[in-house]
Amino acid sequence: MTTFAPARSFVETASGAIHIATAGDGFPVLLLHQTPRSWDEFRDVIPLLARNFKVIAMDTIGFGDSCRLPVEEHSIERWARVSFELLDALGISTAAVVGHHTGAVTALEMAASHPERIAALVLSSCPFNDAARRAAHAGRRTIDDVERSTEGTHLTELWSRRQPYYPAGNIDLMERYIVDAIKAGDMASHGHRVVSDYVMEDRISLLSAPTLLIEARDDPHASPYASKLAALIAGSRLVSIKGGMVPLPDQLPQEFSAAVSDFLLAEQL
Repeated sequence: MTTFAPARSFVETASGAIHIATAGDGFPVLLLHQTPRSWDEFRDVIPLLARNFKVIAMDTIGFGDSCRLPVEEHSIERWARVSFELLDALGISTAAVVGHHTGAVTALEMAASHPERIAALVLSSCPFNDAARRAAHAGRRTIDDVERSTEGTHLTELWSRRQPYYPAGNIDLMERYIVDAIKAGDMASHGHRVVSDYVMEDRISLLSAPTLLIEARDDPHASPYASKLAALIAGSRLVSIKGGMVPLPDQLPQEFSAAVSDFLLAEQL
Protein backbone atom coordinates (compact mmCIF):
# COMPACT_ATOMS: atom_id res chain seq x y z
CA MET A 1 0.00 0.00 0.00
CA THR A 2 1.39 3.39 -1.01
CA THR A 3 1.97 5.85 1.81
CA PHE A 4 2.35 9.59 1.44
CA ALA A 5 4.39 10.66 4.44
CA PRO A 6 5.41 14.32 4.05
CA ALA A 7 9.03 15.22 3.34
CA ARG A 8 10.24 18.40 5.01
CA SER A 9 12.73 20.89 3.57
CA PHE A 10 13.70 24.54 3.36
CA VAL A 11 13.32 26.61 0.20
CA GLU A 12 15.26 29.83 -0.33
CA THR A 13 13.09 32.73 -1.48
CA ALA A 14 13.69 36.45 -1.98
CA SER A 15 12.40 36.95 1.58
CA GLY A 16 14.44 34.17 3.18
CA ALA A 17 14.18 30.46 3.92
CA ILE A 18 10.66 29.01 3.96
CA HIS A 19 9.99 25.66 5.58
CA ILE A 20 7.67 23.29 3.74
CA ALA A 21 6.28 19.78 3.95
CA THR A 22 5.47 18.04 0.66
CA ALA A 23 4.00 14.78 -0.57
CA GLY A 24 2.46 13.28 -3.68
CA ASP A 25 2.49 14.03 -7.38
CA GLY A 26 0.11 15.71 -9.77
CA PHE A 27 -1.36 19.19 -9.81
CA PRO A 28 0.19 21.38 -7.06
CA VAL A 29 -1.92 22.30 -4.06
CA LEU A 30 -0.57 24.88 -1.60
CA LEU A 31 -1.81 24.68 2.01
CA LEU A 32 -1.80 27.79 4.22
CA HIS A 33 -2.32 27.49 7.99
CA GLN A 34 -4.02 29.66 10.60
CA THR A 35 -2.31 31.84 13.23
CA PRO A 36 -0.21 30.76 15.13
CA ARG A 37 0.02 27.27 13.64
CA SER A 38 2.44 25.78 11.11
CA TRP A 39 2.40 23.09 8.45
CA ASP A 40 1.59 20.71 11.32
CA GLU A 41 -2.03 21.90 11.15
CA PHE A 42 -2.23 19.81 7.95
CA ARG A 43 -0.15 16.88 9.20
CA ASP A 44 -2.99 14.39 8.79
CA VAL A 45 -4.47 16.11 5.73
CA ILE A 46 -1.32 15.95 3.59
CA PRO A 47 -1.26 12.15 3.08
CA LEU A 48 -4.94 12.16 2.15
CA LEU A 49 -4.67 14.92 -0.44
CA ALA A 50 -1.39 13.49 -1.74
CA ARG A 51 -3.26 10.50 -3.16
CA ASN A 52 -4.30 12.78 -6.03
CA PHE A 53 -2.15 15.93 -5.86
CA LYS A 54 1.30 17.33 -5.21
CA VAL A 55 0.74 18.86 -1.79
CA ILE A 56 2.89 21.68 -0.40
CA ALA A 57 2.21 22.89 3.14
CA MET A 58 4.26 25.95 4.02
CA ASP A 59 5.07 27.65 7.29
CA THR A 60 3.98 31.25 6.78
CA ILE A 61 6.92 33.61 7.15
CA GLY A 62 7.31 34.37 10.87
CA PHE A 63 5.73 31.05 11.93
CA GLY A 64 6.87 27.48 12.40
CA ASP A 65 10.40 27.01 11.10
CA SER A 66 10.27 29.67 8.39
CA CYS A 67 12.45 32.78 8.59
CA ARG A 68 11.41 35.89 10.51
CA LEU A 69 10.58 39.45 9.48
CA PRO A 70 10.40 42.60 11.59
CA VAL A 71 6.88 42.76 13.06
CA GLU A 72 6.02 45.96 11.19
CA GLU A 73 6.71 44.29 7.81
CA HIS A 74 3.96 41.70 8.16
CA SER A 75 0.74 42.10 6.20
CA ILE A 76 -1.62 39.84 4.30
CA GLU A 77 -0.25 41.31 1.09
CA ARG A 78 3.32 40.47 2.13
CA TRP A 79 2.34 36.94 3.11
CA ALA A 80 0.71 36.48 -0.31
CA ARG A 81 3.85 37.75 -2.05
CA VAL A 82 6.06 35.37 -0.07
CA SER A 83 3.74 32.50 -0.98
CA PHE A 84 4.24 33.34 -4.65
CA GLU A 85 7.99 33.61 -4.05
CA LEU A 86 7.85 30.05 -2.74
CA LEU A 87 5.93 28.82 -5.78
CA ASP A 88 8.43 30.59 -8.03
CA ALA A 89 11.34 28.94 -6.25
CA LEU A 90 9.66 25.56 -6.74
CA GLY A 91 9.08 26.27 -10.43
CA ILE A 92 5.30 26.27 -10.06
CA SER A 93 3.45 28.76 -12.25
CA THR A 94 -0.13 27.74 -11.38
CA ALA A 95 -1.53 26.07 -8.29
CA ALA A 96 -4.66 25.47 -6.26
CA VAL A 97 -4.52 27.23 -2.89
CA VAL A 98 -6.20 26.00 0.28
CA GLY A 99 -6.21 28.27 3.33
CA HIS A 100 -7.67 27.86 6.81
CA HIS A 101 -8.59 30.91 8.95
CA THR A 102 -5.58 33.27 8.53
CA GLY A 103 -4.42 31.10 5.65
CA ALA A 104 -7.78 31.60 3.94
CA VAL A 105 -7.32 35.37 4.03
CA THR A 106 -3.84 35.02 2.52
CA ALA A 107 -5.20 32.63 -0.12
CA LEU A 108 -7.91 35.15 -1.00
CA GLU A 109 -5.29 37.85 -1.51
CA MET A 110 -3.22 35.53 -3.69
CA ALA A 111 -6.23 34.88 -5.90
CA ALA A 112 -7.12 38.58 -6.04
CA SER A 113 -3.60 39.81 -6.82
CA HIS A 114 -2.60 37.16 -9.38
CA PRO A 115 -5.74 35.41 -10.62
CA GLU A 116 -3.86 33.93 -13.58
CA ARG A 117 -1.79 31.82 -11.18
CA ILE A 118 -4.62 30.38 -9.06
CA ALA A 119 -6.46 27.49 -10.68
CA ALA A 120 -8.79 26.92 -7.73
CA LEU A 121 -9.35 28.47 -4.31
CA VAL A 122 -10.48 26.84 -1.05
CA LEU A 123 -11.33 29.19 1.82
CA SER A 124 -11.82 27.29 5.07
CA SER A 125 -13.22 29.19 8.07
CA CYS A 126 -12.52 32.51 6.38
CA PRO A 127 -13.55 35.70 8.20
CA PHE A 128 -15.13 38.60 6.34
CA ASN A 129 -12.93 41.53 7.26
CA ASP A 130 -14.75 44.71 6.28
CA ALA A 131 -14.63 48.19 7.83
CA ALA A 132 -17.08 47.21 10.58
CA ARG A 133 -14.98 44.24 11.65
CA ARG A 134 -11.77 46.27 11.53
CA ALA A 135 -13.34 48.91 13.77
CA ALA A 136 -14.67 46.27 16.15
CA HIS A 137 -11.22 44.67 16.51
CA ALA A 138 -9.14 47.84 16.63
CA GLY A 139 -7.14 47.92 19.86
CA ARG A 140 -8.74 44.76 21.22
CA ARG A 141 -6.71 42.04 22.86
CA THR A 142 -6.35 39.04 20.57
CA ILE A 143 -7.00 35.50 21.74
CA ASP A 144 -3.28 34.65 21.81
CA ASP A 145 -2.15 37.88 23.46
CA VAL A 146 -0.71 36.85 26.83
CA GLU A 147 2.08 38.36 28.91
CA ARG A 148 5.10 36.11 29.24
CA SER A 149 5.89 35.01 32.77
CA THR A 150 9.02 33.53 34.31
CA GLU A 151 6.73 31.05 36.09
CA GLY A 152 5.31 29.88 32.76
CA THR A 153 1.76 30.92 33.63
CA HIS A 154 1.39 32.40 30.14
CA LEU A 155 1.35 28.86 28.76
CA THR A 156 -1.60 27.83 30.90
CA GLU A 157 -3.30 31.10 29.97
CA LEU A 158 -2.81 30.36 26.26
CA TRP A 159 -4.28 26.92 26.88
CA SER A 160 -7.30 28.19 28.81
CA ARG A 161 -8.08 30.95 26.29
CA ARG A 162 -8.06 28.53 23.35
CA GLN A 163 -9.58 25.42 24.91
CA PRO A 164 -13.27 26.46 24.54
CA TYR A 165 -12.81 26.42 20.76
CA TYR A 166 -11.22 22.96 20.65
CA PRO A 167 -12.84 19.53 21.11
CA ALA A 168 -13.23 18.66 24.77
CA GLY A 169 -10.57 16.30 26.05
CA ASN A 170 -8.38 16.38 22.93
CA ILE A 171 -5.03 17.05 24.57
CA ASP A 172 -3.06 16.30 21.40
CA LEU A 173 -4.62 19.15 19.42
CA MET A 174 -4.07 21.59 22.25
CA GLU A 175 -0.43 20.55 22.71
CA ARG A 176 0.26 20.95 18.99
CA TYR A 177 -1.23 24.45 19.15
CA ILE A 178 0.91 25.35 22.20
CA VAL A 179 4.12 24.19 20.47
CA ASP A 180 3.39 26.40 17.46
CA ALA A 181 2.37 29.36 19.63
CA ILE A 182 5.66 29.17 21.53
CA LYS A 183 7.62 29.04 18.27
CA ALA A 184 5.71 32.02 16.87
CA GLY A 185 6.52 34.24 19.84
CA ASP A 186 5.13 37.75 19.33
CA MET A 187 3.62 36.69 16.01
CA ALA A 188 1.16 34.43 17.86
CA SER A 189 -0.72 37.58 18.78
CA HIS A 190 0.36 39.89 15.97
CA GLY A 191 -0.78 37.47 13.27
CA HIS A 192 -4.38 38.13 14.27
CA ARG A 193 -3.82 41.88 13.98
CA VAL A 194 -2.45 41.38 10.48
CA VAL A 195 -5.76 39.79 9.51
CA SER A 196 -7.79 42.53 11.23
CA ASP A 197 -5.92 45.23 9.26
CA TYR A 198 -6.60 43.66 5.87
CA VAL A 199 -9.04 45.52 3.61
CA MET A 200 -10.81 42.46 2.27
CA GLU A 201 -13.98 44.02 0.90
CA ASP A 202 -12.04 45.71 -1.92
CA ARG A 203 -10.50 42.42 -3.04
CA ILE A 204 -13.41 40.00 -3.22
CA SER A 205 -14.70 41.34 -6.53
CA LEU A 206 -11.31 40.53 -8.10
CA LEU A 207 -11.68 36.77 -7.51
CA SER A 208 -12.16 34.71 -10.64
CA ALA A 209 -10.92 31.24 -9.67
CA PRO A 210 -13.42 28.48 -8.92
CA THR A 211 -13.95 28.81 -5.17
CA LEU A 212 -15.01 26.44 -2.40
CA LEU A 213 -15.94 27.79 1.02
CA ILE A 214 -15.70 25.35 3.93
CA GLU A 215 -17.69 26.17 7.04
CA ALA A 216 -16.72 24.59 10.36
CA ARG A 217 -20.19 24.71 11.84
CA ASP A 218 -19.09 24.99 15.49
CA ASP A 219 -16.47 27.68 14.90
CA PRO A 220 -17.98 30.92 16.26
CA HIS A 221 -15.13 33.03 14.87
CA ALA A 222 -15.75 32.13 11.23
CA SER A 223 -19.00 30.25 10.74
CA PRO A 224 -21.15 33.42 10.81
CA TYR A 225 -19.33 34.72 7.71
CA ALA A 226 -19.64 31.63 5.52
CA SER A 227 -22.98 32.35 3.86
CA LYS A 228 -22.12 36.02 3.38
CA LEU A 229 -18.87 35.19 1.64
CA ALA A 230 -20.59 32.57 -0.49
CA ALA A 231 -23.06 35.23 -1.65
CA LEU A 232 -20.28 37.71 -2.40
CA ILE A 233 -17.99 35.36 -4.34
CA ALA A 234 -19.61 34.73 -7.70
CA GLY A 235 -20.11 31.05 -8.51
CA SER A 236 -18.65 29.83 -5.23
CA ARG A 237 -19.76 26.66 -3.46
CA LEU A 238 -20.27 26.19 0.26
CA VAL A 239 -19.72 22.98 2.23
CA SER A 240 -20.61 22.88 5.92
CA ILE A 241 -18.88 20.34 8.17
CA LYS A 242 -20.91 19.35 11.20
CA GLY A 243 -18.98 19.45 14.47
CA GLY A 244 -16.08 21.34 12.92
CA MET A 245 -14.32 23.75 15.27
CA VAL A 246 -11.39 26.19 15.06
CA PRO A 247 -8.81 23.41 14.42
CA LEU A 248 -10.89 21.87 11.59
CA PRO A 249 -8.06 20.43 9.40
CA ASP A 250 -6.40 18.55 12.25
CA GLN A 251 -9.64 17.95 14.15
CA LEU A 252 -11.50 16.30 11.23
CA PRO A 253 -8.84 15.57 8.58
CA GLN A 254 -10.92 12.98 6.73
CA GLU A 255 -13.90 15.27 6.31
CA PHE A 256 -11.74 18.29 5.46
CA SER A 257 -9.67 16.37 2.90
CA ALA A 258 -12.75 14.85 1.29
CA ALA A 259 -14.33 18.29 0.79
CA VAL A 260 -11.12 19.67 -0.74
CA SER A 261 -10.41 16.63 -2.94
CA ASP A 262 -13.97 16.36 -4.25
CA PHE A 263 -13.90 20.04 -5.23
CA LEU A 264 -10.48 19.96 -6.91
CA LEU A 265 -11.20 16.74 -8.76
CA ALA A 266 -14.50 18.17 -9.97
CA GLU A 267 -12.46 21.06 -11.40
CA GLN A 268 -10.38 18.41 -13.22
CA LEU A 269 -7.10 19.47 -11.62
